[in-house]
Amino acid sequence: MKSNNNDKENPWSDCDMLVKARVPRSEIQLLAKYVEGLGHLGVITTIDRLNGEVLIQTTKHCWPDLKSIIKELPLAIELE
Repeated sequence: MKSNNNDKENPWSDCDMLVKARVPRSEIQLLAKYVEGLGHLGVITTIDRLNGEVLIQTTKHCWPDLKSIIKELPLAIELE
């Protein structure tokens, strides 16, 4: 596939979504395991482990479901 900024050739170009969040440092791995176990609605990437900052990579189509599930997890998570 050609790397091209033409949205007509790549209908998924507007689907990617990145959400910053903060969780206690000790819960980063647990959050990643929860999200991984949810059928891959998203991927967690740690951007600052000392401050508990993570990046949630998802799509705009998956985000509503993932967001509602994350809010119900027994974790102290702060979405930015």
